Amino acid sequence: MFRIRSERGRAVPVEWSLLATLAVAGAAPPAEARAQPGVDRSRDRGPGVPTSMFGTYVEQGELLVYPFFEYYRDSDAEYSPDELGYGLDQDFRGRYRASEALIFLGYGFSERLAAELEAAVISARQDKSPDDPSSMPARVEESGLGDVEGQLRWRWNRETASRPELFSYFETVLPLQKRKKLIGTPGWELKLGTGIVRGFAWGTTTVRAAVDYDAAEGSVGLGEYAVEYLKRISPRLRLYAGVEGSEDEVELITEAQWLLRPSLFLKVNNAIGLTSKATDWAPEVGLMFSFRARAPDDGDPQ
Repeated sequence: MFRIRSERGRAVPVEWSLLATLAVAGAAPPAEARAQPGVDRSRDRGPGVPTSMFGTYVEQGELLVYPFFEYYRDSDAEYSPDELGYGLDQDFRGRYRASEALIFLGYGFSERLAAELEAAVISARQDKSPDDPSSMPARVEESGLGDVEGQLRWRWNRETASRPELFSYFETVLPLQKRKKLIGTPGWELKLGTGIVRGFAWGTTTVRAAVDYDAAEGSVGLGEYAVEYLKRISPRLRLYAGVEGSEDEVELITEAQWLLRPSLFLKVNNAIGLTSKATDWAPEVGLMFSFRARAPDDGDPQ
């Protein structure tokens, strides 16, 4: 049997030396494997705080300006003549149409805190149901200032390999349309919600829910809830899909976000009602502008 000398001069059988070498080689991963990074959990969304805009995050010192347009089409929208000022307290279904121009502003004060403001101008019409015996006219139309709301968003922690990201938000809708029945908000509306974000190699998921308070009705209940998915397909394209609901109104929402330049991207959104009380179809399109002190590192329009 051939033998080799150890560092201390002691003879070691070649077979044992080969076995030891193979064992060490099997225990230690190749250099390429050791150099491979882990999952980039923020790849789809970047480092910002989640906003109320689907699949959109705002960084510290960043201002988001998003003018957009939304259209609503519903063949069987639920309404009550009493809520519209025509006496009969009974629910009916009738055709509803609306178009809305909105502006969204979002600013990141820190890595944890962000604030939002959103305002709308809307034109809407509700057609009377053939089964409605009330004095309501065949069509009710209103236009003017829609909902005006503000939010504070707080991130409790950044996502790590062992735990997801947790955030909360508080929303206030201002009572600026006390005389309008079809548009706007007649009383204070408050919302407190929380959500969880988790990034995976195959995309980023978010689950959130909120509790609502309606001062006009004096009621507290479950507000909006959602399960969301975001995936960055390329440096210029991100895709979003989510199911969002409020009580028995549930919608399927899809969106494409196309980066036109480092500070500008196009958002094309489509919402389809999954339950009878949800709006049948609500498309949305807009341009989101990003203003910040430093240029983005990777071209991601967070």
